[in-house]
Amino acid sequence: MNRKTKPIRLEDLANILKVSKVTISKALRDHPDISAETTARVKELADELGYLPNFMAKNLSSLKSNLIGLVVPEIAHFFFSAIIESIFAAASKNKYETVLTVSEEKAEKEKNHVQFLLSMKMDGLIISITQETTDFAIFQKIIQHNVPIVFVDRAPDMPGISSVTVNDRGGAFAATEYAINKGYNKIAKIGGNNNINIGRQRNEGFFEAMKLYDYKINPDWIIDGGFGHEAGYNGFKSIYKNGKLPEYILAITYPAALGIYEAAYELGVRIPQDIEITCFGNNTFKHIIPTVFNFVDQPTQKLGEEAVKLILKMINHPKTYEPEKIVLDTKLLINNSNTIT
Repeated sequence: MNRKTKPIRLEDLANILKVSKVTISKALRDHPDISAETTARVKELADELGYLPNFMAKNLSSLKSNLIGLVVPEIAHFFFSAIIESIFAAASKNKYETVLTVSEEKAEKEKNHVQFLLSMKMDGLIISITQETTDFAIFQKIIQHNVPIVFVDRAPDMPGISSVTVNDRGGAFAATEYAINKGYNKIAKIGGNNNINIGRQRNEGFFEAMKLYDYKINPDWIIDGGFGHEAGYNGFKSIYKNGKLPEYILAITYPAALGIYEAAYELGVRIPQDIEITCFGNNTFKHIIPTVFNFVDQPTQKLGEEAVKLILKMINHPKTYEPEKIVLDTKLLINNSNTIT
């Protein structure tokens, strides 16, 4: 009968090479304190013996795990998948691993994921909150315990937080102003809600532009309902049922725009011939397949990179770090051809 092989420990490597466990740990992380020769010897022996690092344990010398916890609402949406990819790449460049969890837009799952990541001794957390999240107690507790936390794209309305977001209000204003300048009189907005920052600010930008240009708002053409495909699909069906169609729709997200498009197709309404649509976000194949939408383009790569920069500042300078709120610009892309800043 085969016996189970006993796992190789840091202590075993240290005993064989006659160095301290701290030296072994640092060498495995390419720490500058350790010479290239010693680092090579340690890694060679670790590979030979099949050593697997214990990521659950804190680093012996720095009390760091070199792990960043990430919580996002979804991964199917191109916007979030692009941010995740950017965070993983930026963290890896700084010799950090990222542990990903997905809340599926459920506040309770989000809370459970946060607690799980904290139990795994993350050095810091990057979070994009769900559209359901209204209780911020767990985030407040994290801040009070000096655990580094950065919010990306979606952030709670609370003081003392660090976040990386985009100019949602300005993007919605630009998209609405474009429609007004083009001469559209019948303008609608579908999707979103005021529960979280992106919904509030996109609503504010839309209404600000309509008010500035003294445009009449038809309440039947203002549909909230969330940020997903269903919001767009049900929203357009609701508008169609009322009998009068707009000439232009601001869709609060790309998935909502896809929902609008599907509903319009079923009802025989042509996009963009009958109704022009602008949405927040973008699609993966915009440079390959011609799109029927305009986009408020968000710098997804920059969002992820800046979030990692902030979390590393907090991790590496806990005593001097002050909360920061970074707001990135958006661009209005008209059928992916002309760019309006």
